[in-house]
Amino acid sequence: MLSLISTLGGLLISGLPSLLNFFQNRADQKHERELAKVQAEKELALAKEGFAAQAKIEEIKLEQVTLQTNAEMAKAEAEMTKGAQDHDKAVLSKAAGWVSSYVGTVRPTVTYIFVIELVLINAFMCYYMFQHPGLITSIDDVIRYSDLIFSSDEMSMLGGIIGFWFGSRGWAKK
Repeated sequence: MLSLISTLGGLLISGLPSLLNFFQNRADQKHERELAKVQAEKELALAKEGFAAQAKIEEIKLEQVTLQTNAEMAKAEAEMTKGAQDHDKAVLSKAAGWVSSYVGTVRPTVTYIFVIELVLINAFMCYYMFQHPGLITSIDDVIRYSDLIFSSDEMSMLGGIIGFWFGSRGWAKK
């Protein structure tokens, strides 16, 4: 049960950026609806007074302001990303070559360590049981020792890791 919960947790955590984007898009759409509502009210008020041409001019101005705001936000985001990348380049240019290469594997290192540890410990336990044949006398012994080798804690950690790394593929937009 813990393995299942851990795997589902890994899947959910890997989808967190998509979920945050969903809420951000929802907030943006709400803001756009409010702007459209205000715009419509303004157009109705101007139309009542016979200023239909003025309403068209206001609409064009609003579109220009919206485009300019979107362009400025995109530019600011691009500058922020570029600044972070420039900082990384500056730091890595002073670092040793192997450090620069290793930076790309920092996050999966925990996964590497855990999987290697899991394989080594389980291989040792299997080897030990093979060298001591008196330990296994019935199928109950096999089940008991397999529970030791593949404990629920190990499987839940492995499930969480696999769910995180490979679960994000399902969240990607197609």
